[in-house]
Amino acid sequence: MATAHCDNNASSIPETNNASGEPLSTKWKVLDTGAGMVQDFSPVKNICEGLNAFHSYASEPSRCVETNHYCAHLNEEMRQCILYDSPGPNARLIGVEYMISPRLYETLPSEERKLWHSHVFEVKSGMLIMPHPHGLVPPSAAWDAIETKAMEDVVHLYGKVYHLWQTDRGDKIPLGEPQLMTSFTAEGQFDFEKMVGERDERFGTDWRKKKELRKEIKEPEVHEDADQTWARKG
Repeated sequence: MATAHCDNNASSIPETNNASGEPLSTKWKVLDTGAGMVQDFSPVKNICEGLNAFHSYASEPSRCVETNHYCAHLNEEMRQCILYDSPGPNARLIGVEYMISPRLYETLPSEERKLWHSHVFEVKSGMLIMPHPHGLVPPSAAWDAIETKAMEDVVHLYGKVYHLWQTDRGDKIPLGEPQLMTSFTAEGQFDFEKMVGERDERFGTDWRKKKELRKEIKEPEVHEDADQTWARKG
């Protein structure tokens, strides 16, 4: 099985948003500033967790994209995440992900369950991270403990992801239909050490350390309907 090639060059903070269109005019900068001082942005203010990981195209798993997630809890069993191509102020919104508990997952029809992926490998391998709030400042033991505790919950969740903007092929605007995405479930599905290592350099993190910190997290049994991209690949 050929390993996936991941696009993570766009995840460094770009000087521009790399999208087609004229630069924002002074008129709109002024109007946006004024509106921002008056309007209430409650839905986005509920975002409480930032994550970084890699998504693979379900229809073409040799393609994958590094993705920054900004998530809010709808309730104890469901989260919703806005996905961006970078953590910077010029980031492009490229998709959405929903995460649900195993209990909710099992209530879904079988065909629906096949659209969802597990997070076990993402967590246990050290691929999935909560970037430190101060960038390249080395995370403290307290931050490591917070992240590890959060991963104890995420490891059980199932995710459903659609990307709306195929930035990895150079699209300057969102083109085509939404693309169902999935995540990796085992070593050898993409060049893990290279891609995750390059990501770690930018975020000041270390997947090896995270893997060690998470070794005591118990791996849940993954439902047979999940992770269908890799199930089909054997």
